[in-house]
Amino acid sequence: MTTARPRILICANAKARDNYVVGPAAERLSVLADRSFLLSEGAAAPAGTGWQWGGPSIDPGDRVRLKAALGDIDALIVCHGAPLIDDEILATAPRLRLIGELEGDRFANRIDVEAAAARGIRVVDTTHGSSPPVAEWALGLILVGLRNAGAHFRRLVAGEFYRIGADRGSDPGWRMSELTGRRVGLIGLGHIGRRLVELLAPFRCDIAVHDPYVPKEVALASHVELTSLEDVMSREVVVCCAPITPRTHRMIGAPQLALLRPDSVFVNVSRGAIVDPDALIARAKQDDGVRFALDVFDPEPIPVESEIRRLPNIFLSPHIASLSQECGPRFFAFMVDELERFFGGRETMFDITPHVLANRRGLPPT
Repeated sequence: MTTARPRILICANAKARDNYVVGPAAERLSVLADRSFLLSEGAAAPAGTGWQWGGPSIDPGDRVRLKAALGDIDALIVCHGAPLIDDEILATAPRLRLIGELEGDRFANRIDVEAAAARGIRVVDTTHGSSPPVAEWALGLILVGLRNAGAHFRRLVAGEFYRIGADRGSDPGWRMSELTGRRVGLIGLGHIGRRLVELLAPFRCDIAVHDPYVPKEVALASHVELTSLEDVMSREVVVCCAPITPRTHRMIGAPQLALLRPDSVFVNVSRGAIVDPDALIARAKQDDGVRFALDVFDPEPIPVESEIRRLPNIFLSPHIASLSQECGPRFFAFMVDELERFFGGRETMFDITPHVLANRRGLPPT
């Protein structure tokens, strides 16, 4: 256990500082360590230059300032605005033992993980602080989809007070409206998927998961069955909560969507690019009771002329699942938890490991 008081530097832009480094977690960090903040407002690397999301600052001045500040730092926390933490920067930080990413979509876009590992530096990521609201919205979309609520809402706003009556058998929301006891398939068992499993517990669902990267022990602890993508797609409720990677891009196309059973519900709270949009629209138009509840689509924003906006069996929300006031402070609270563990001589929980990087880079699972 460390006896000296650690020195911790947070490098990010003012927006991240003001929205994340606040509240009880900031007070906890002040008790644990001597902390300082380095403002870094550089523009992020533009799209198409190799960065998946939230790329590092490309301002050379940010690199110069960070290298000058690292000499006596034990832990470095980075977020939006920070430059790439590569071996050149690490060479100026002889005391550095831990690097943490507050919000990087677990792509390690601001950290050269291999260079850090070569120097014996631990890397952690608390991006999953936004997973709880995504899982909650996934549950909401499941219920919306089962009730065929999107179609009912469209009728109401069009001026019709539609209530299931004599023709109720023609409404898939009548034929399959309740969640309790349903066969649910999840694509992905990361932080979102595992939280969704917890939320589904009161409904006593039979849950199967497709995730080639998840250890069997995790599935066992979550009380779910690991299975194929084809099996998941054939269930009564299907939820996509996998990350977008080179391996998952367009993973769900016409052959997979054809496996959706009549009257089933397909939910996507992950990334729109995982699903082929043209194939999704074609499947939705088959008129066999399948309903889609989507928080994401490809492209975004959804073009005004897109047919996806007008199909009655599709419920849309504008990529809001992860947006809540609590997320920013939660990113930081989770990071302070990690710092307390690390400097208290305990194991960190959210390491970026070669296994995690293989998943995000679309490499075969090991």
